[in-house]
Amino acid sequence: MAIKITDECINCGACEPECPNNAIYEGGVEWAISDGTSVNGAFTLMNGNVVDAHFKNEPLAVDTYYITPDKCTECQGFHEEPQCASVCPVDCCVPDEMYQETVDQLMEKKDKLHV
Repeated sequence: MAIKITDECINCGACEPECPNNAIYEGGVEWAISDGTSVNGAFTLMNGNVVDAHFKNEPLAVDTYYITPDKCTECQGFHEEPQCASVCPVDCCVPDEMYQETVDQLMEKKDKLHV
């Protein structure tokens, strides 16, 4: 399951540089699959939409940092635990119950992001 950032976020930014998939963005900032990944060309998002990897998607949050589930792999294949949660001073990086994924699915996502 992906990680999400709750409303308790204090906007310290500690989490953003820790993400190996560049899935964390400051509130109000548009995101793209290609940011921090090796993806080029067409990419299928979790909702089934196909977008160009460089397409700038709308921010998922405006007031706080956010994690895009399309790029979050819970650090599988990189670290023992999600790095955003390990560095968050207010423990607001928590599992996102809307995105139930197995370790195998998370590793498959990681492999798609880092060809």
